[in-house]
Formats: sequence, C-alpha cells, structure tokens
Amino acid sequence: MSKNLKLSLIIASVFTVVVGTLFLLSRPDNAPAPSANGPVQGPVAGTSAERLIRPDSHKLSAPTSSKVTVVEFLDLECEACRAAFPGVEKLREEYGDRVTFVMRYFPVPAHKNAELAARSVEAAFKQDKLEAMYRKMYETQESWGDQRVDHRNTFLGFARELGLDMAKFEKDLDDPATLDRVVKDRTDGTALGVRGTPTFFINGTQFTGRPSYDSLKAAIDQALGQ
Repeated sequence: MSKNLKLSLIIASVFTVVVGTLFLLSRPDNAPAPSANGPVQGPVAGTSAERLIRPDSHKLSAPTSSKVTVVEFLDLECEACRAAFPGVEKLREEYGDRVTFVMRYFPVPAHKNAELAARSVEAAFKQDKLEAMYRKMYETQESWGDQRVDHRNTFLGFARELGLDMAKFEKDLDDPATLDRVVKDRTDGTALGVRGTPTFFINGTQFTGRPSYDSLKAAIDQALGQ
C-alpha cells in the first residue's frame, strides 16, 4: 500500500470520527424523538422541580384537592399555542375541580411582540384581569401575530376594552419587575429543557407529541388513574 493511500485512509477515518462526534453533540441533550403517544420522559426532580412551579406561578385553576398538575410554557404569539388554546380551555372546564393548570411565560425571541404580549398579560394580572387578557391575546392573535411591527398600541387598546386603569397598566407594563417576571419564567423553561412552545408538563413529566385535546386528555386521565 502506497504512503499516499495510507495517508488518505487515515484522513478519511479521522474525518468520519469527527463528523460522528459533532452529530452526537449537536443533538439537544440527546433527547428521544417525540412520541405521538404522550409523555416519554421521566418527571423532573430536585432543583428542576422547584423551577417547574414557583410560588408566584400563575394557576389558572387551583382546586382544593388535586393530585394532577398541568404546567404549560407558552408564547402568546405562537400559532401552535393558539391552536392548543381551545383544547386547554375545554380541559380546564372538564377537570378544573380535580387538576391544577399552571401558565408559564416562554416568549420566543424570534416573535417580535411575544415578550410585550407576556408583559401585557402580567400587567393585567396586577388588576385581576390576567385570564381576560390571556384569552384576548389568543382570540386576536391572527390580527397582530407574526408581524415585524410593534403592537404596543394594540395591547393598550385591549387594556381599555377590559376596563383597566390605563395609567397603572402602562406603569406596570414598563416596570422592570414585570419584564423580570417574564424572563424568570423563560429562564426556568430553558433550564427544564423547553425548546419550543407550547410545552406541557403533567405531574412533572414533559409531554411530547402533538398537544391536541384528545392526547392531553388521555395523559391527564392516565395521571388521574382513570
């Protein structure tokens, strides 16, 4: 075997090893492929569990007795989140007396108005109108979402429609503490492995697959032991 041929074989072998290594490292946490059947990962524990639900996390339903908790990390400008929204609302109606539903902000930086929308919902929360603003965002998303223009005035209009104290709303909207609250949720989500929205956790287990009403209902029923 000639020296040139040996050298070529050595270079080819090294290249194969390097490419294979880079491929493995590029996979996010070597996560398993999503399953259409629901949760595939184990429940979070320890410090991660503390990140899943904070003492100030927004509970859309909080029954006195609940053995199942559903946490959703969402982006109010995300079309997939809007698509999941009616199913989540239906599940809340059906299971609200047995299941705790928790909302966490996860505005994606690529969505120009997602963070502003989250801050608007948080500012509305200061006047006990979180759910009203949360619903308003999804119900109107098609008119303001996926655009490269600022929709501050649009969201101020929503606040007026909801009868909020506008001076307080704008003050809370621009309060650095409001932004910190939104960013804290997103930071927790990132630490928990959230890579897109919507991402659901059912009793600490990340739900994978398409978050349709039927698939989420099946996962909740399983957690309830039904």
